[in-house]
Amino acid sequence: MHEHPHPSQMGTSHLETRVLRVLAHIHANPGGDLSLDALSDVAAMSRFHWHRVFKAISGETCAQAVRRIRLHLAASEMIHGQDELPDIAARHGYPSFDSFARAFAARYGMTPLAFRQRGQTILSPDPKKEPPMAYPVTLRSVDPIRLIGTLHQGAYFRISQAFSRLDAIIGARGLWPQVQHMAAVYYDSPDEMDEADLRSFAAVISDMPTPEGLECRDIPAGERAVLTFRGPYSGLPSAYDYLYGPWLAGSGRQPSDLASYEIYLNSPMHTPPEDLLTEIHLPLEA
Repeated sequence: MHEHPHPSQMGTSHLETRVLRVLAHIHANPGGDLSLDALSDVAAMSRFHWHRVFKAISGETCAQAVRRIRLHLAASEMIHGQDELPDIAARHGYPSFDSFARAFAARYGMTPLAFRQRGQTILSPDPKKEPPMAYPVTLRSVDPIRLIGTLHQGAYFRISQAFSRLDAIIGARGLWPQVQHMAAVYYDSPDEMDEADLRSFAAVISDMPTPEGLECRDIPAGERAVLTFRGPYSGLPSAYDYLYGPWLAGSGRQPSDLASYEIYLNSPMHTPPEDLLTEIHLPLEA
């Protein structure tokens, strides 16, 4: 019987290029035809082979990747935008709002309306009500960290596209055993710059040689205020508001000139959004 080749036998750069092309297509066209047939056409590979290759490199099926990316982008728009929920659903591949609501509730554990209301309450709290939510913050002395990754310019919530590219490169080259955690650096303040000009860096923490096509950034040792956030990434802005607001004001400390960064302790591919754990590291002056 003929054995189909494993992706590791088929030319890594050749497959990597196809996976990157498909992931970029999903992020750019969340409302388009993202069926397995359509994506195999984008990859220029037979439907059967493409299904196996994509899962072997990315760790999830095409359908799982499409659903995760669509719902993540929709969730971010629900909180940061003002469009009606059915319009957001349709723009992200769900012309039936009922089917969108079921898929969203299955992933986020609540209805789209409840998610939007909770997110808007966190981002724009009523000053007449309770003070902003507090989060656990600890002081920590950290060793130097070596980041390997790729730059992203634009809205911070769309850094997921850069992470998809990074995931594919690491997976295609079999480098996951050398990775400690995923991380991201955010260089600019969203309150002071146009969204299109925001700069960030999607990365992994690793001491391996820098793979071709990626960049290396070193973060020096020092003291950090570390906030641990549990929940979907779309809720992280509220954690930043607390860290840079009430916590910093009451700490007597000053932030250093280094940019803040996030370390992701688990993966959205295998973890429900409400159980995602993120550390926000705020570098402090000595």
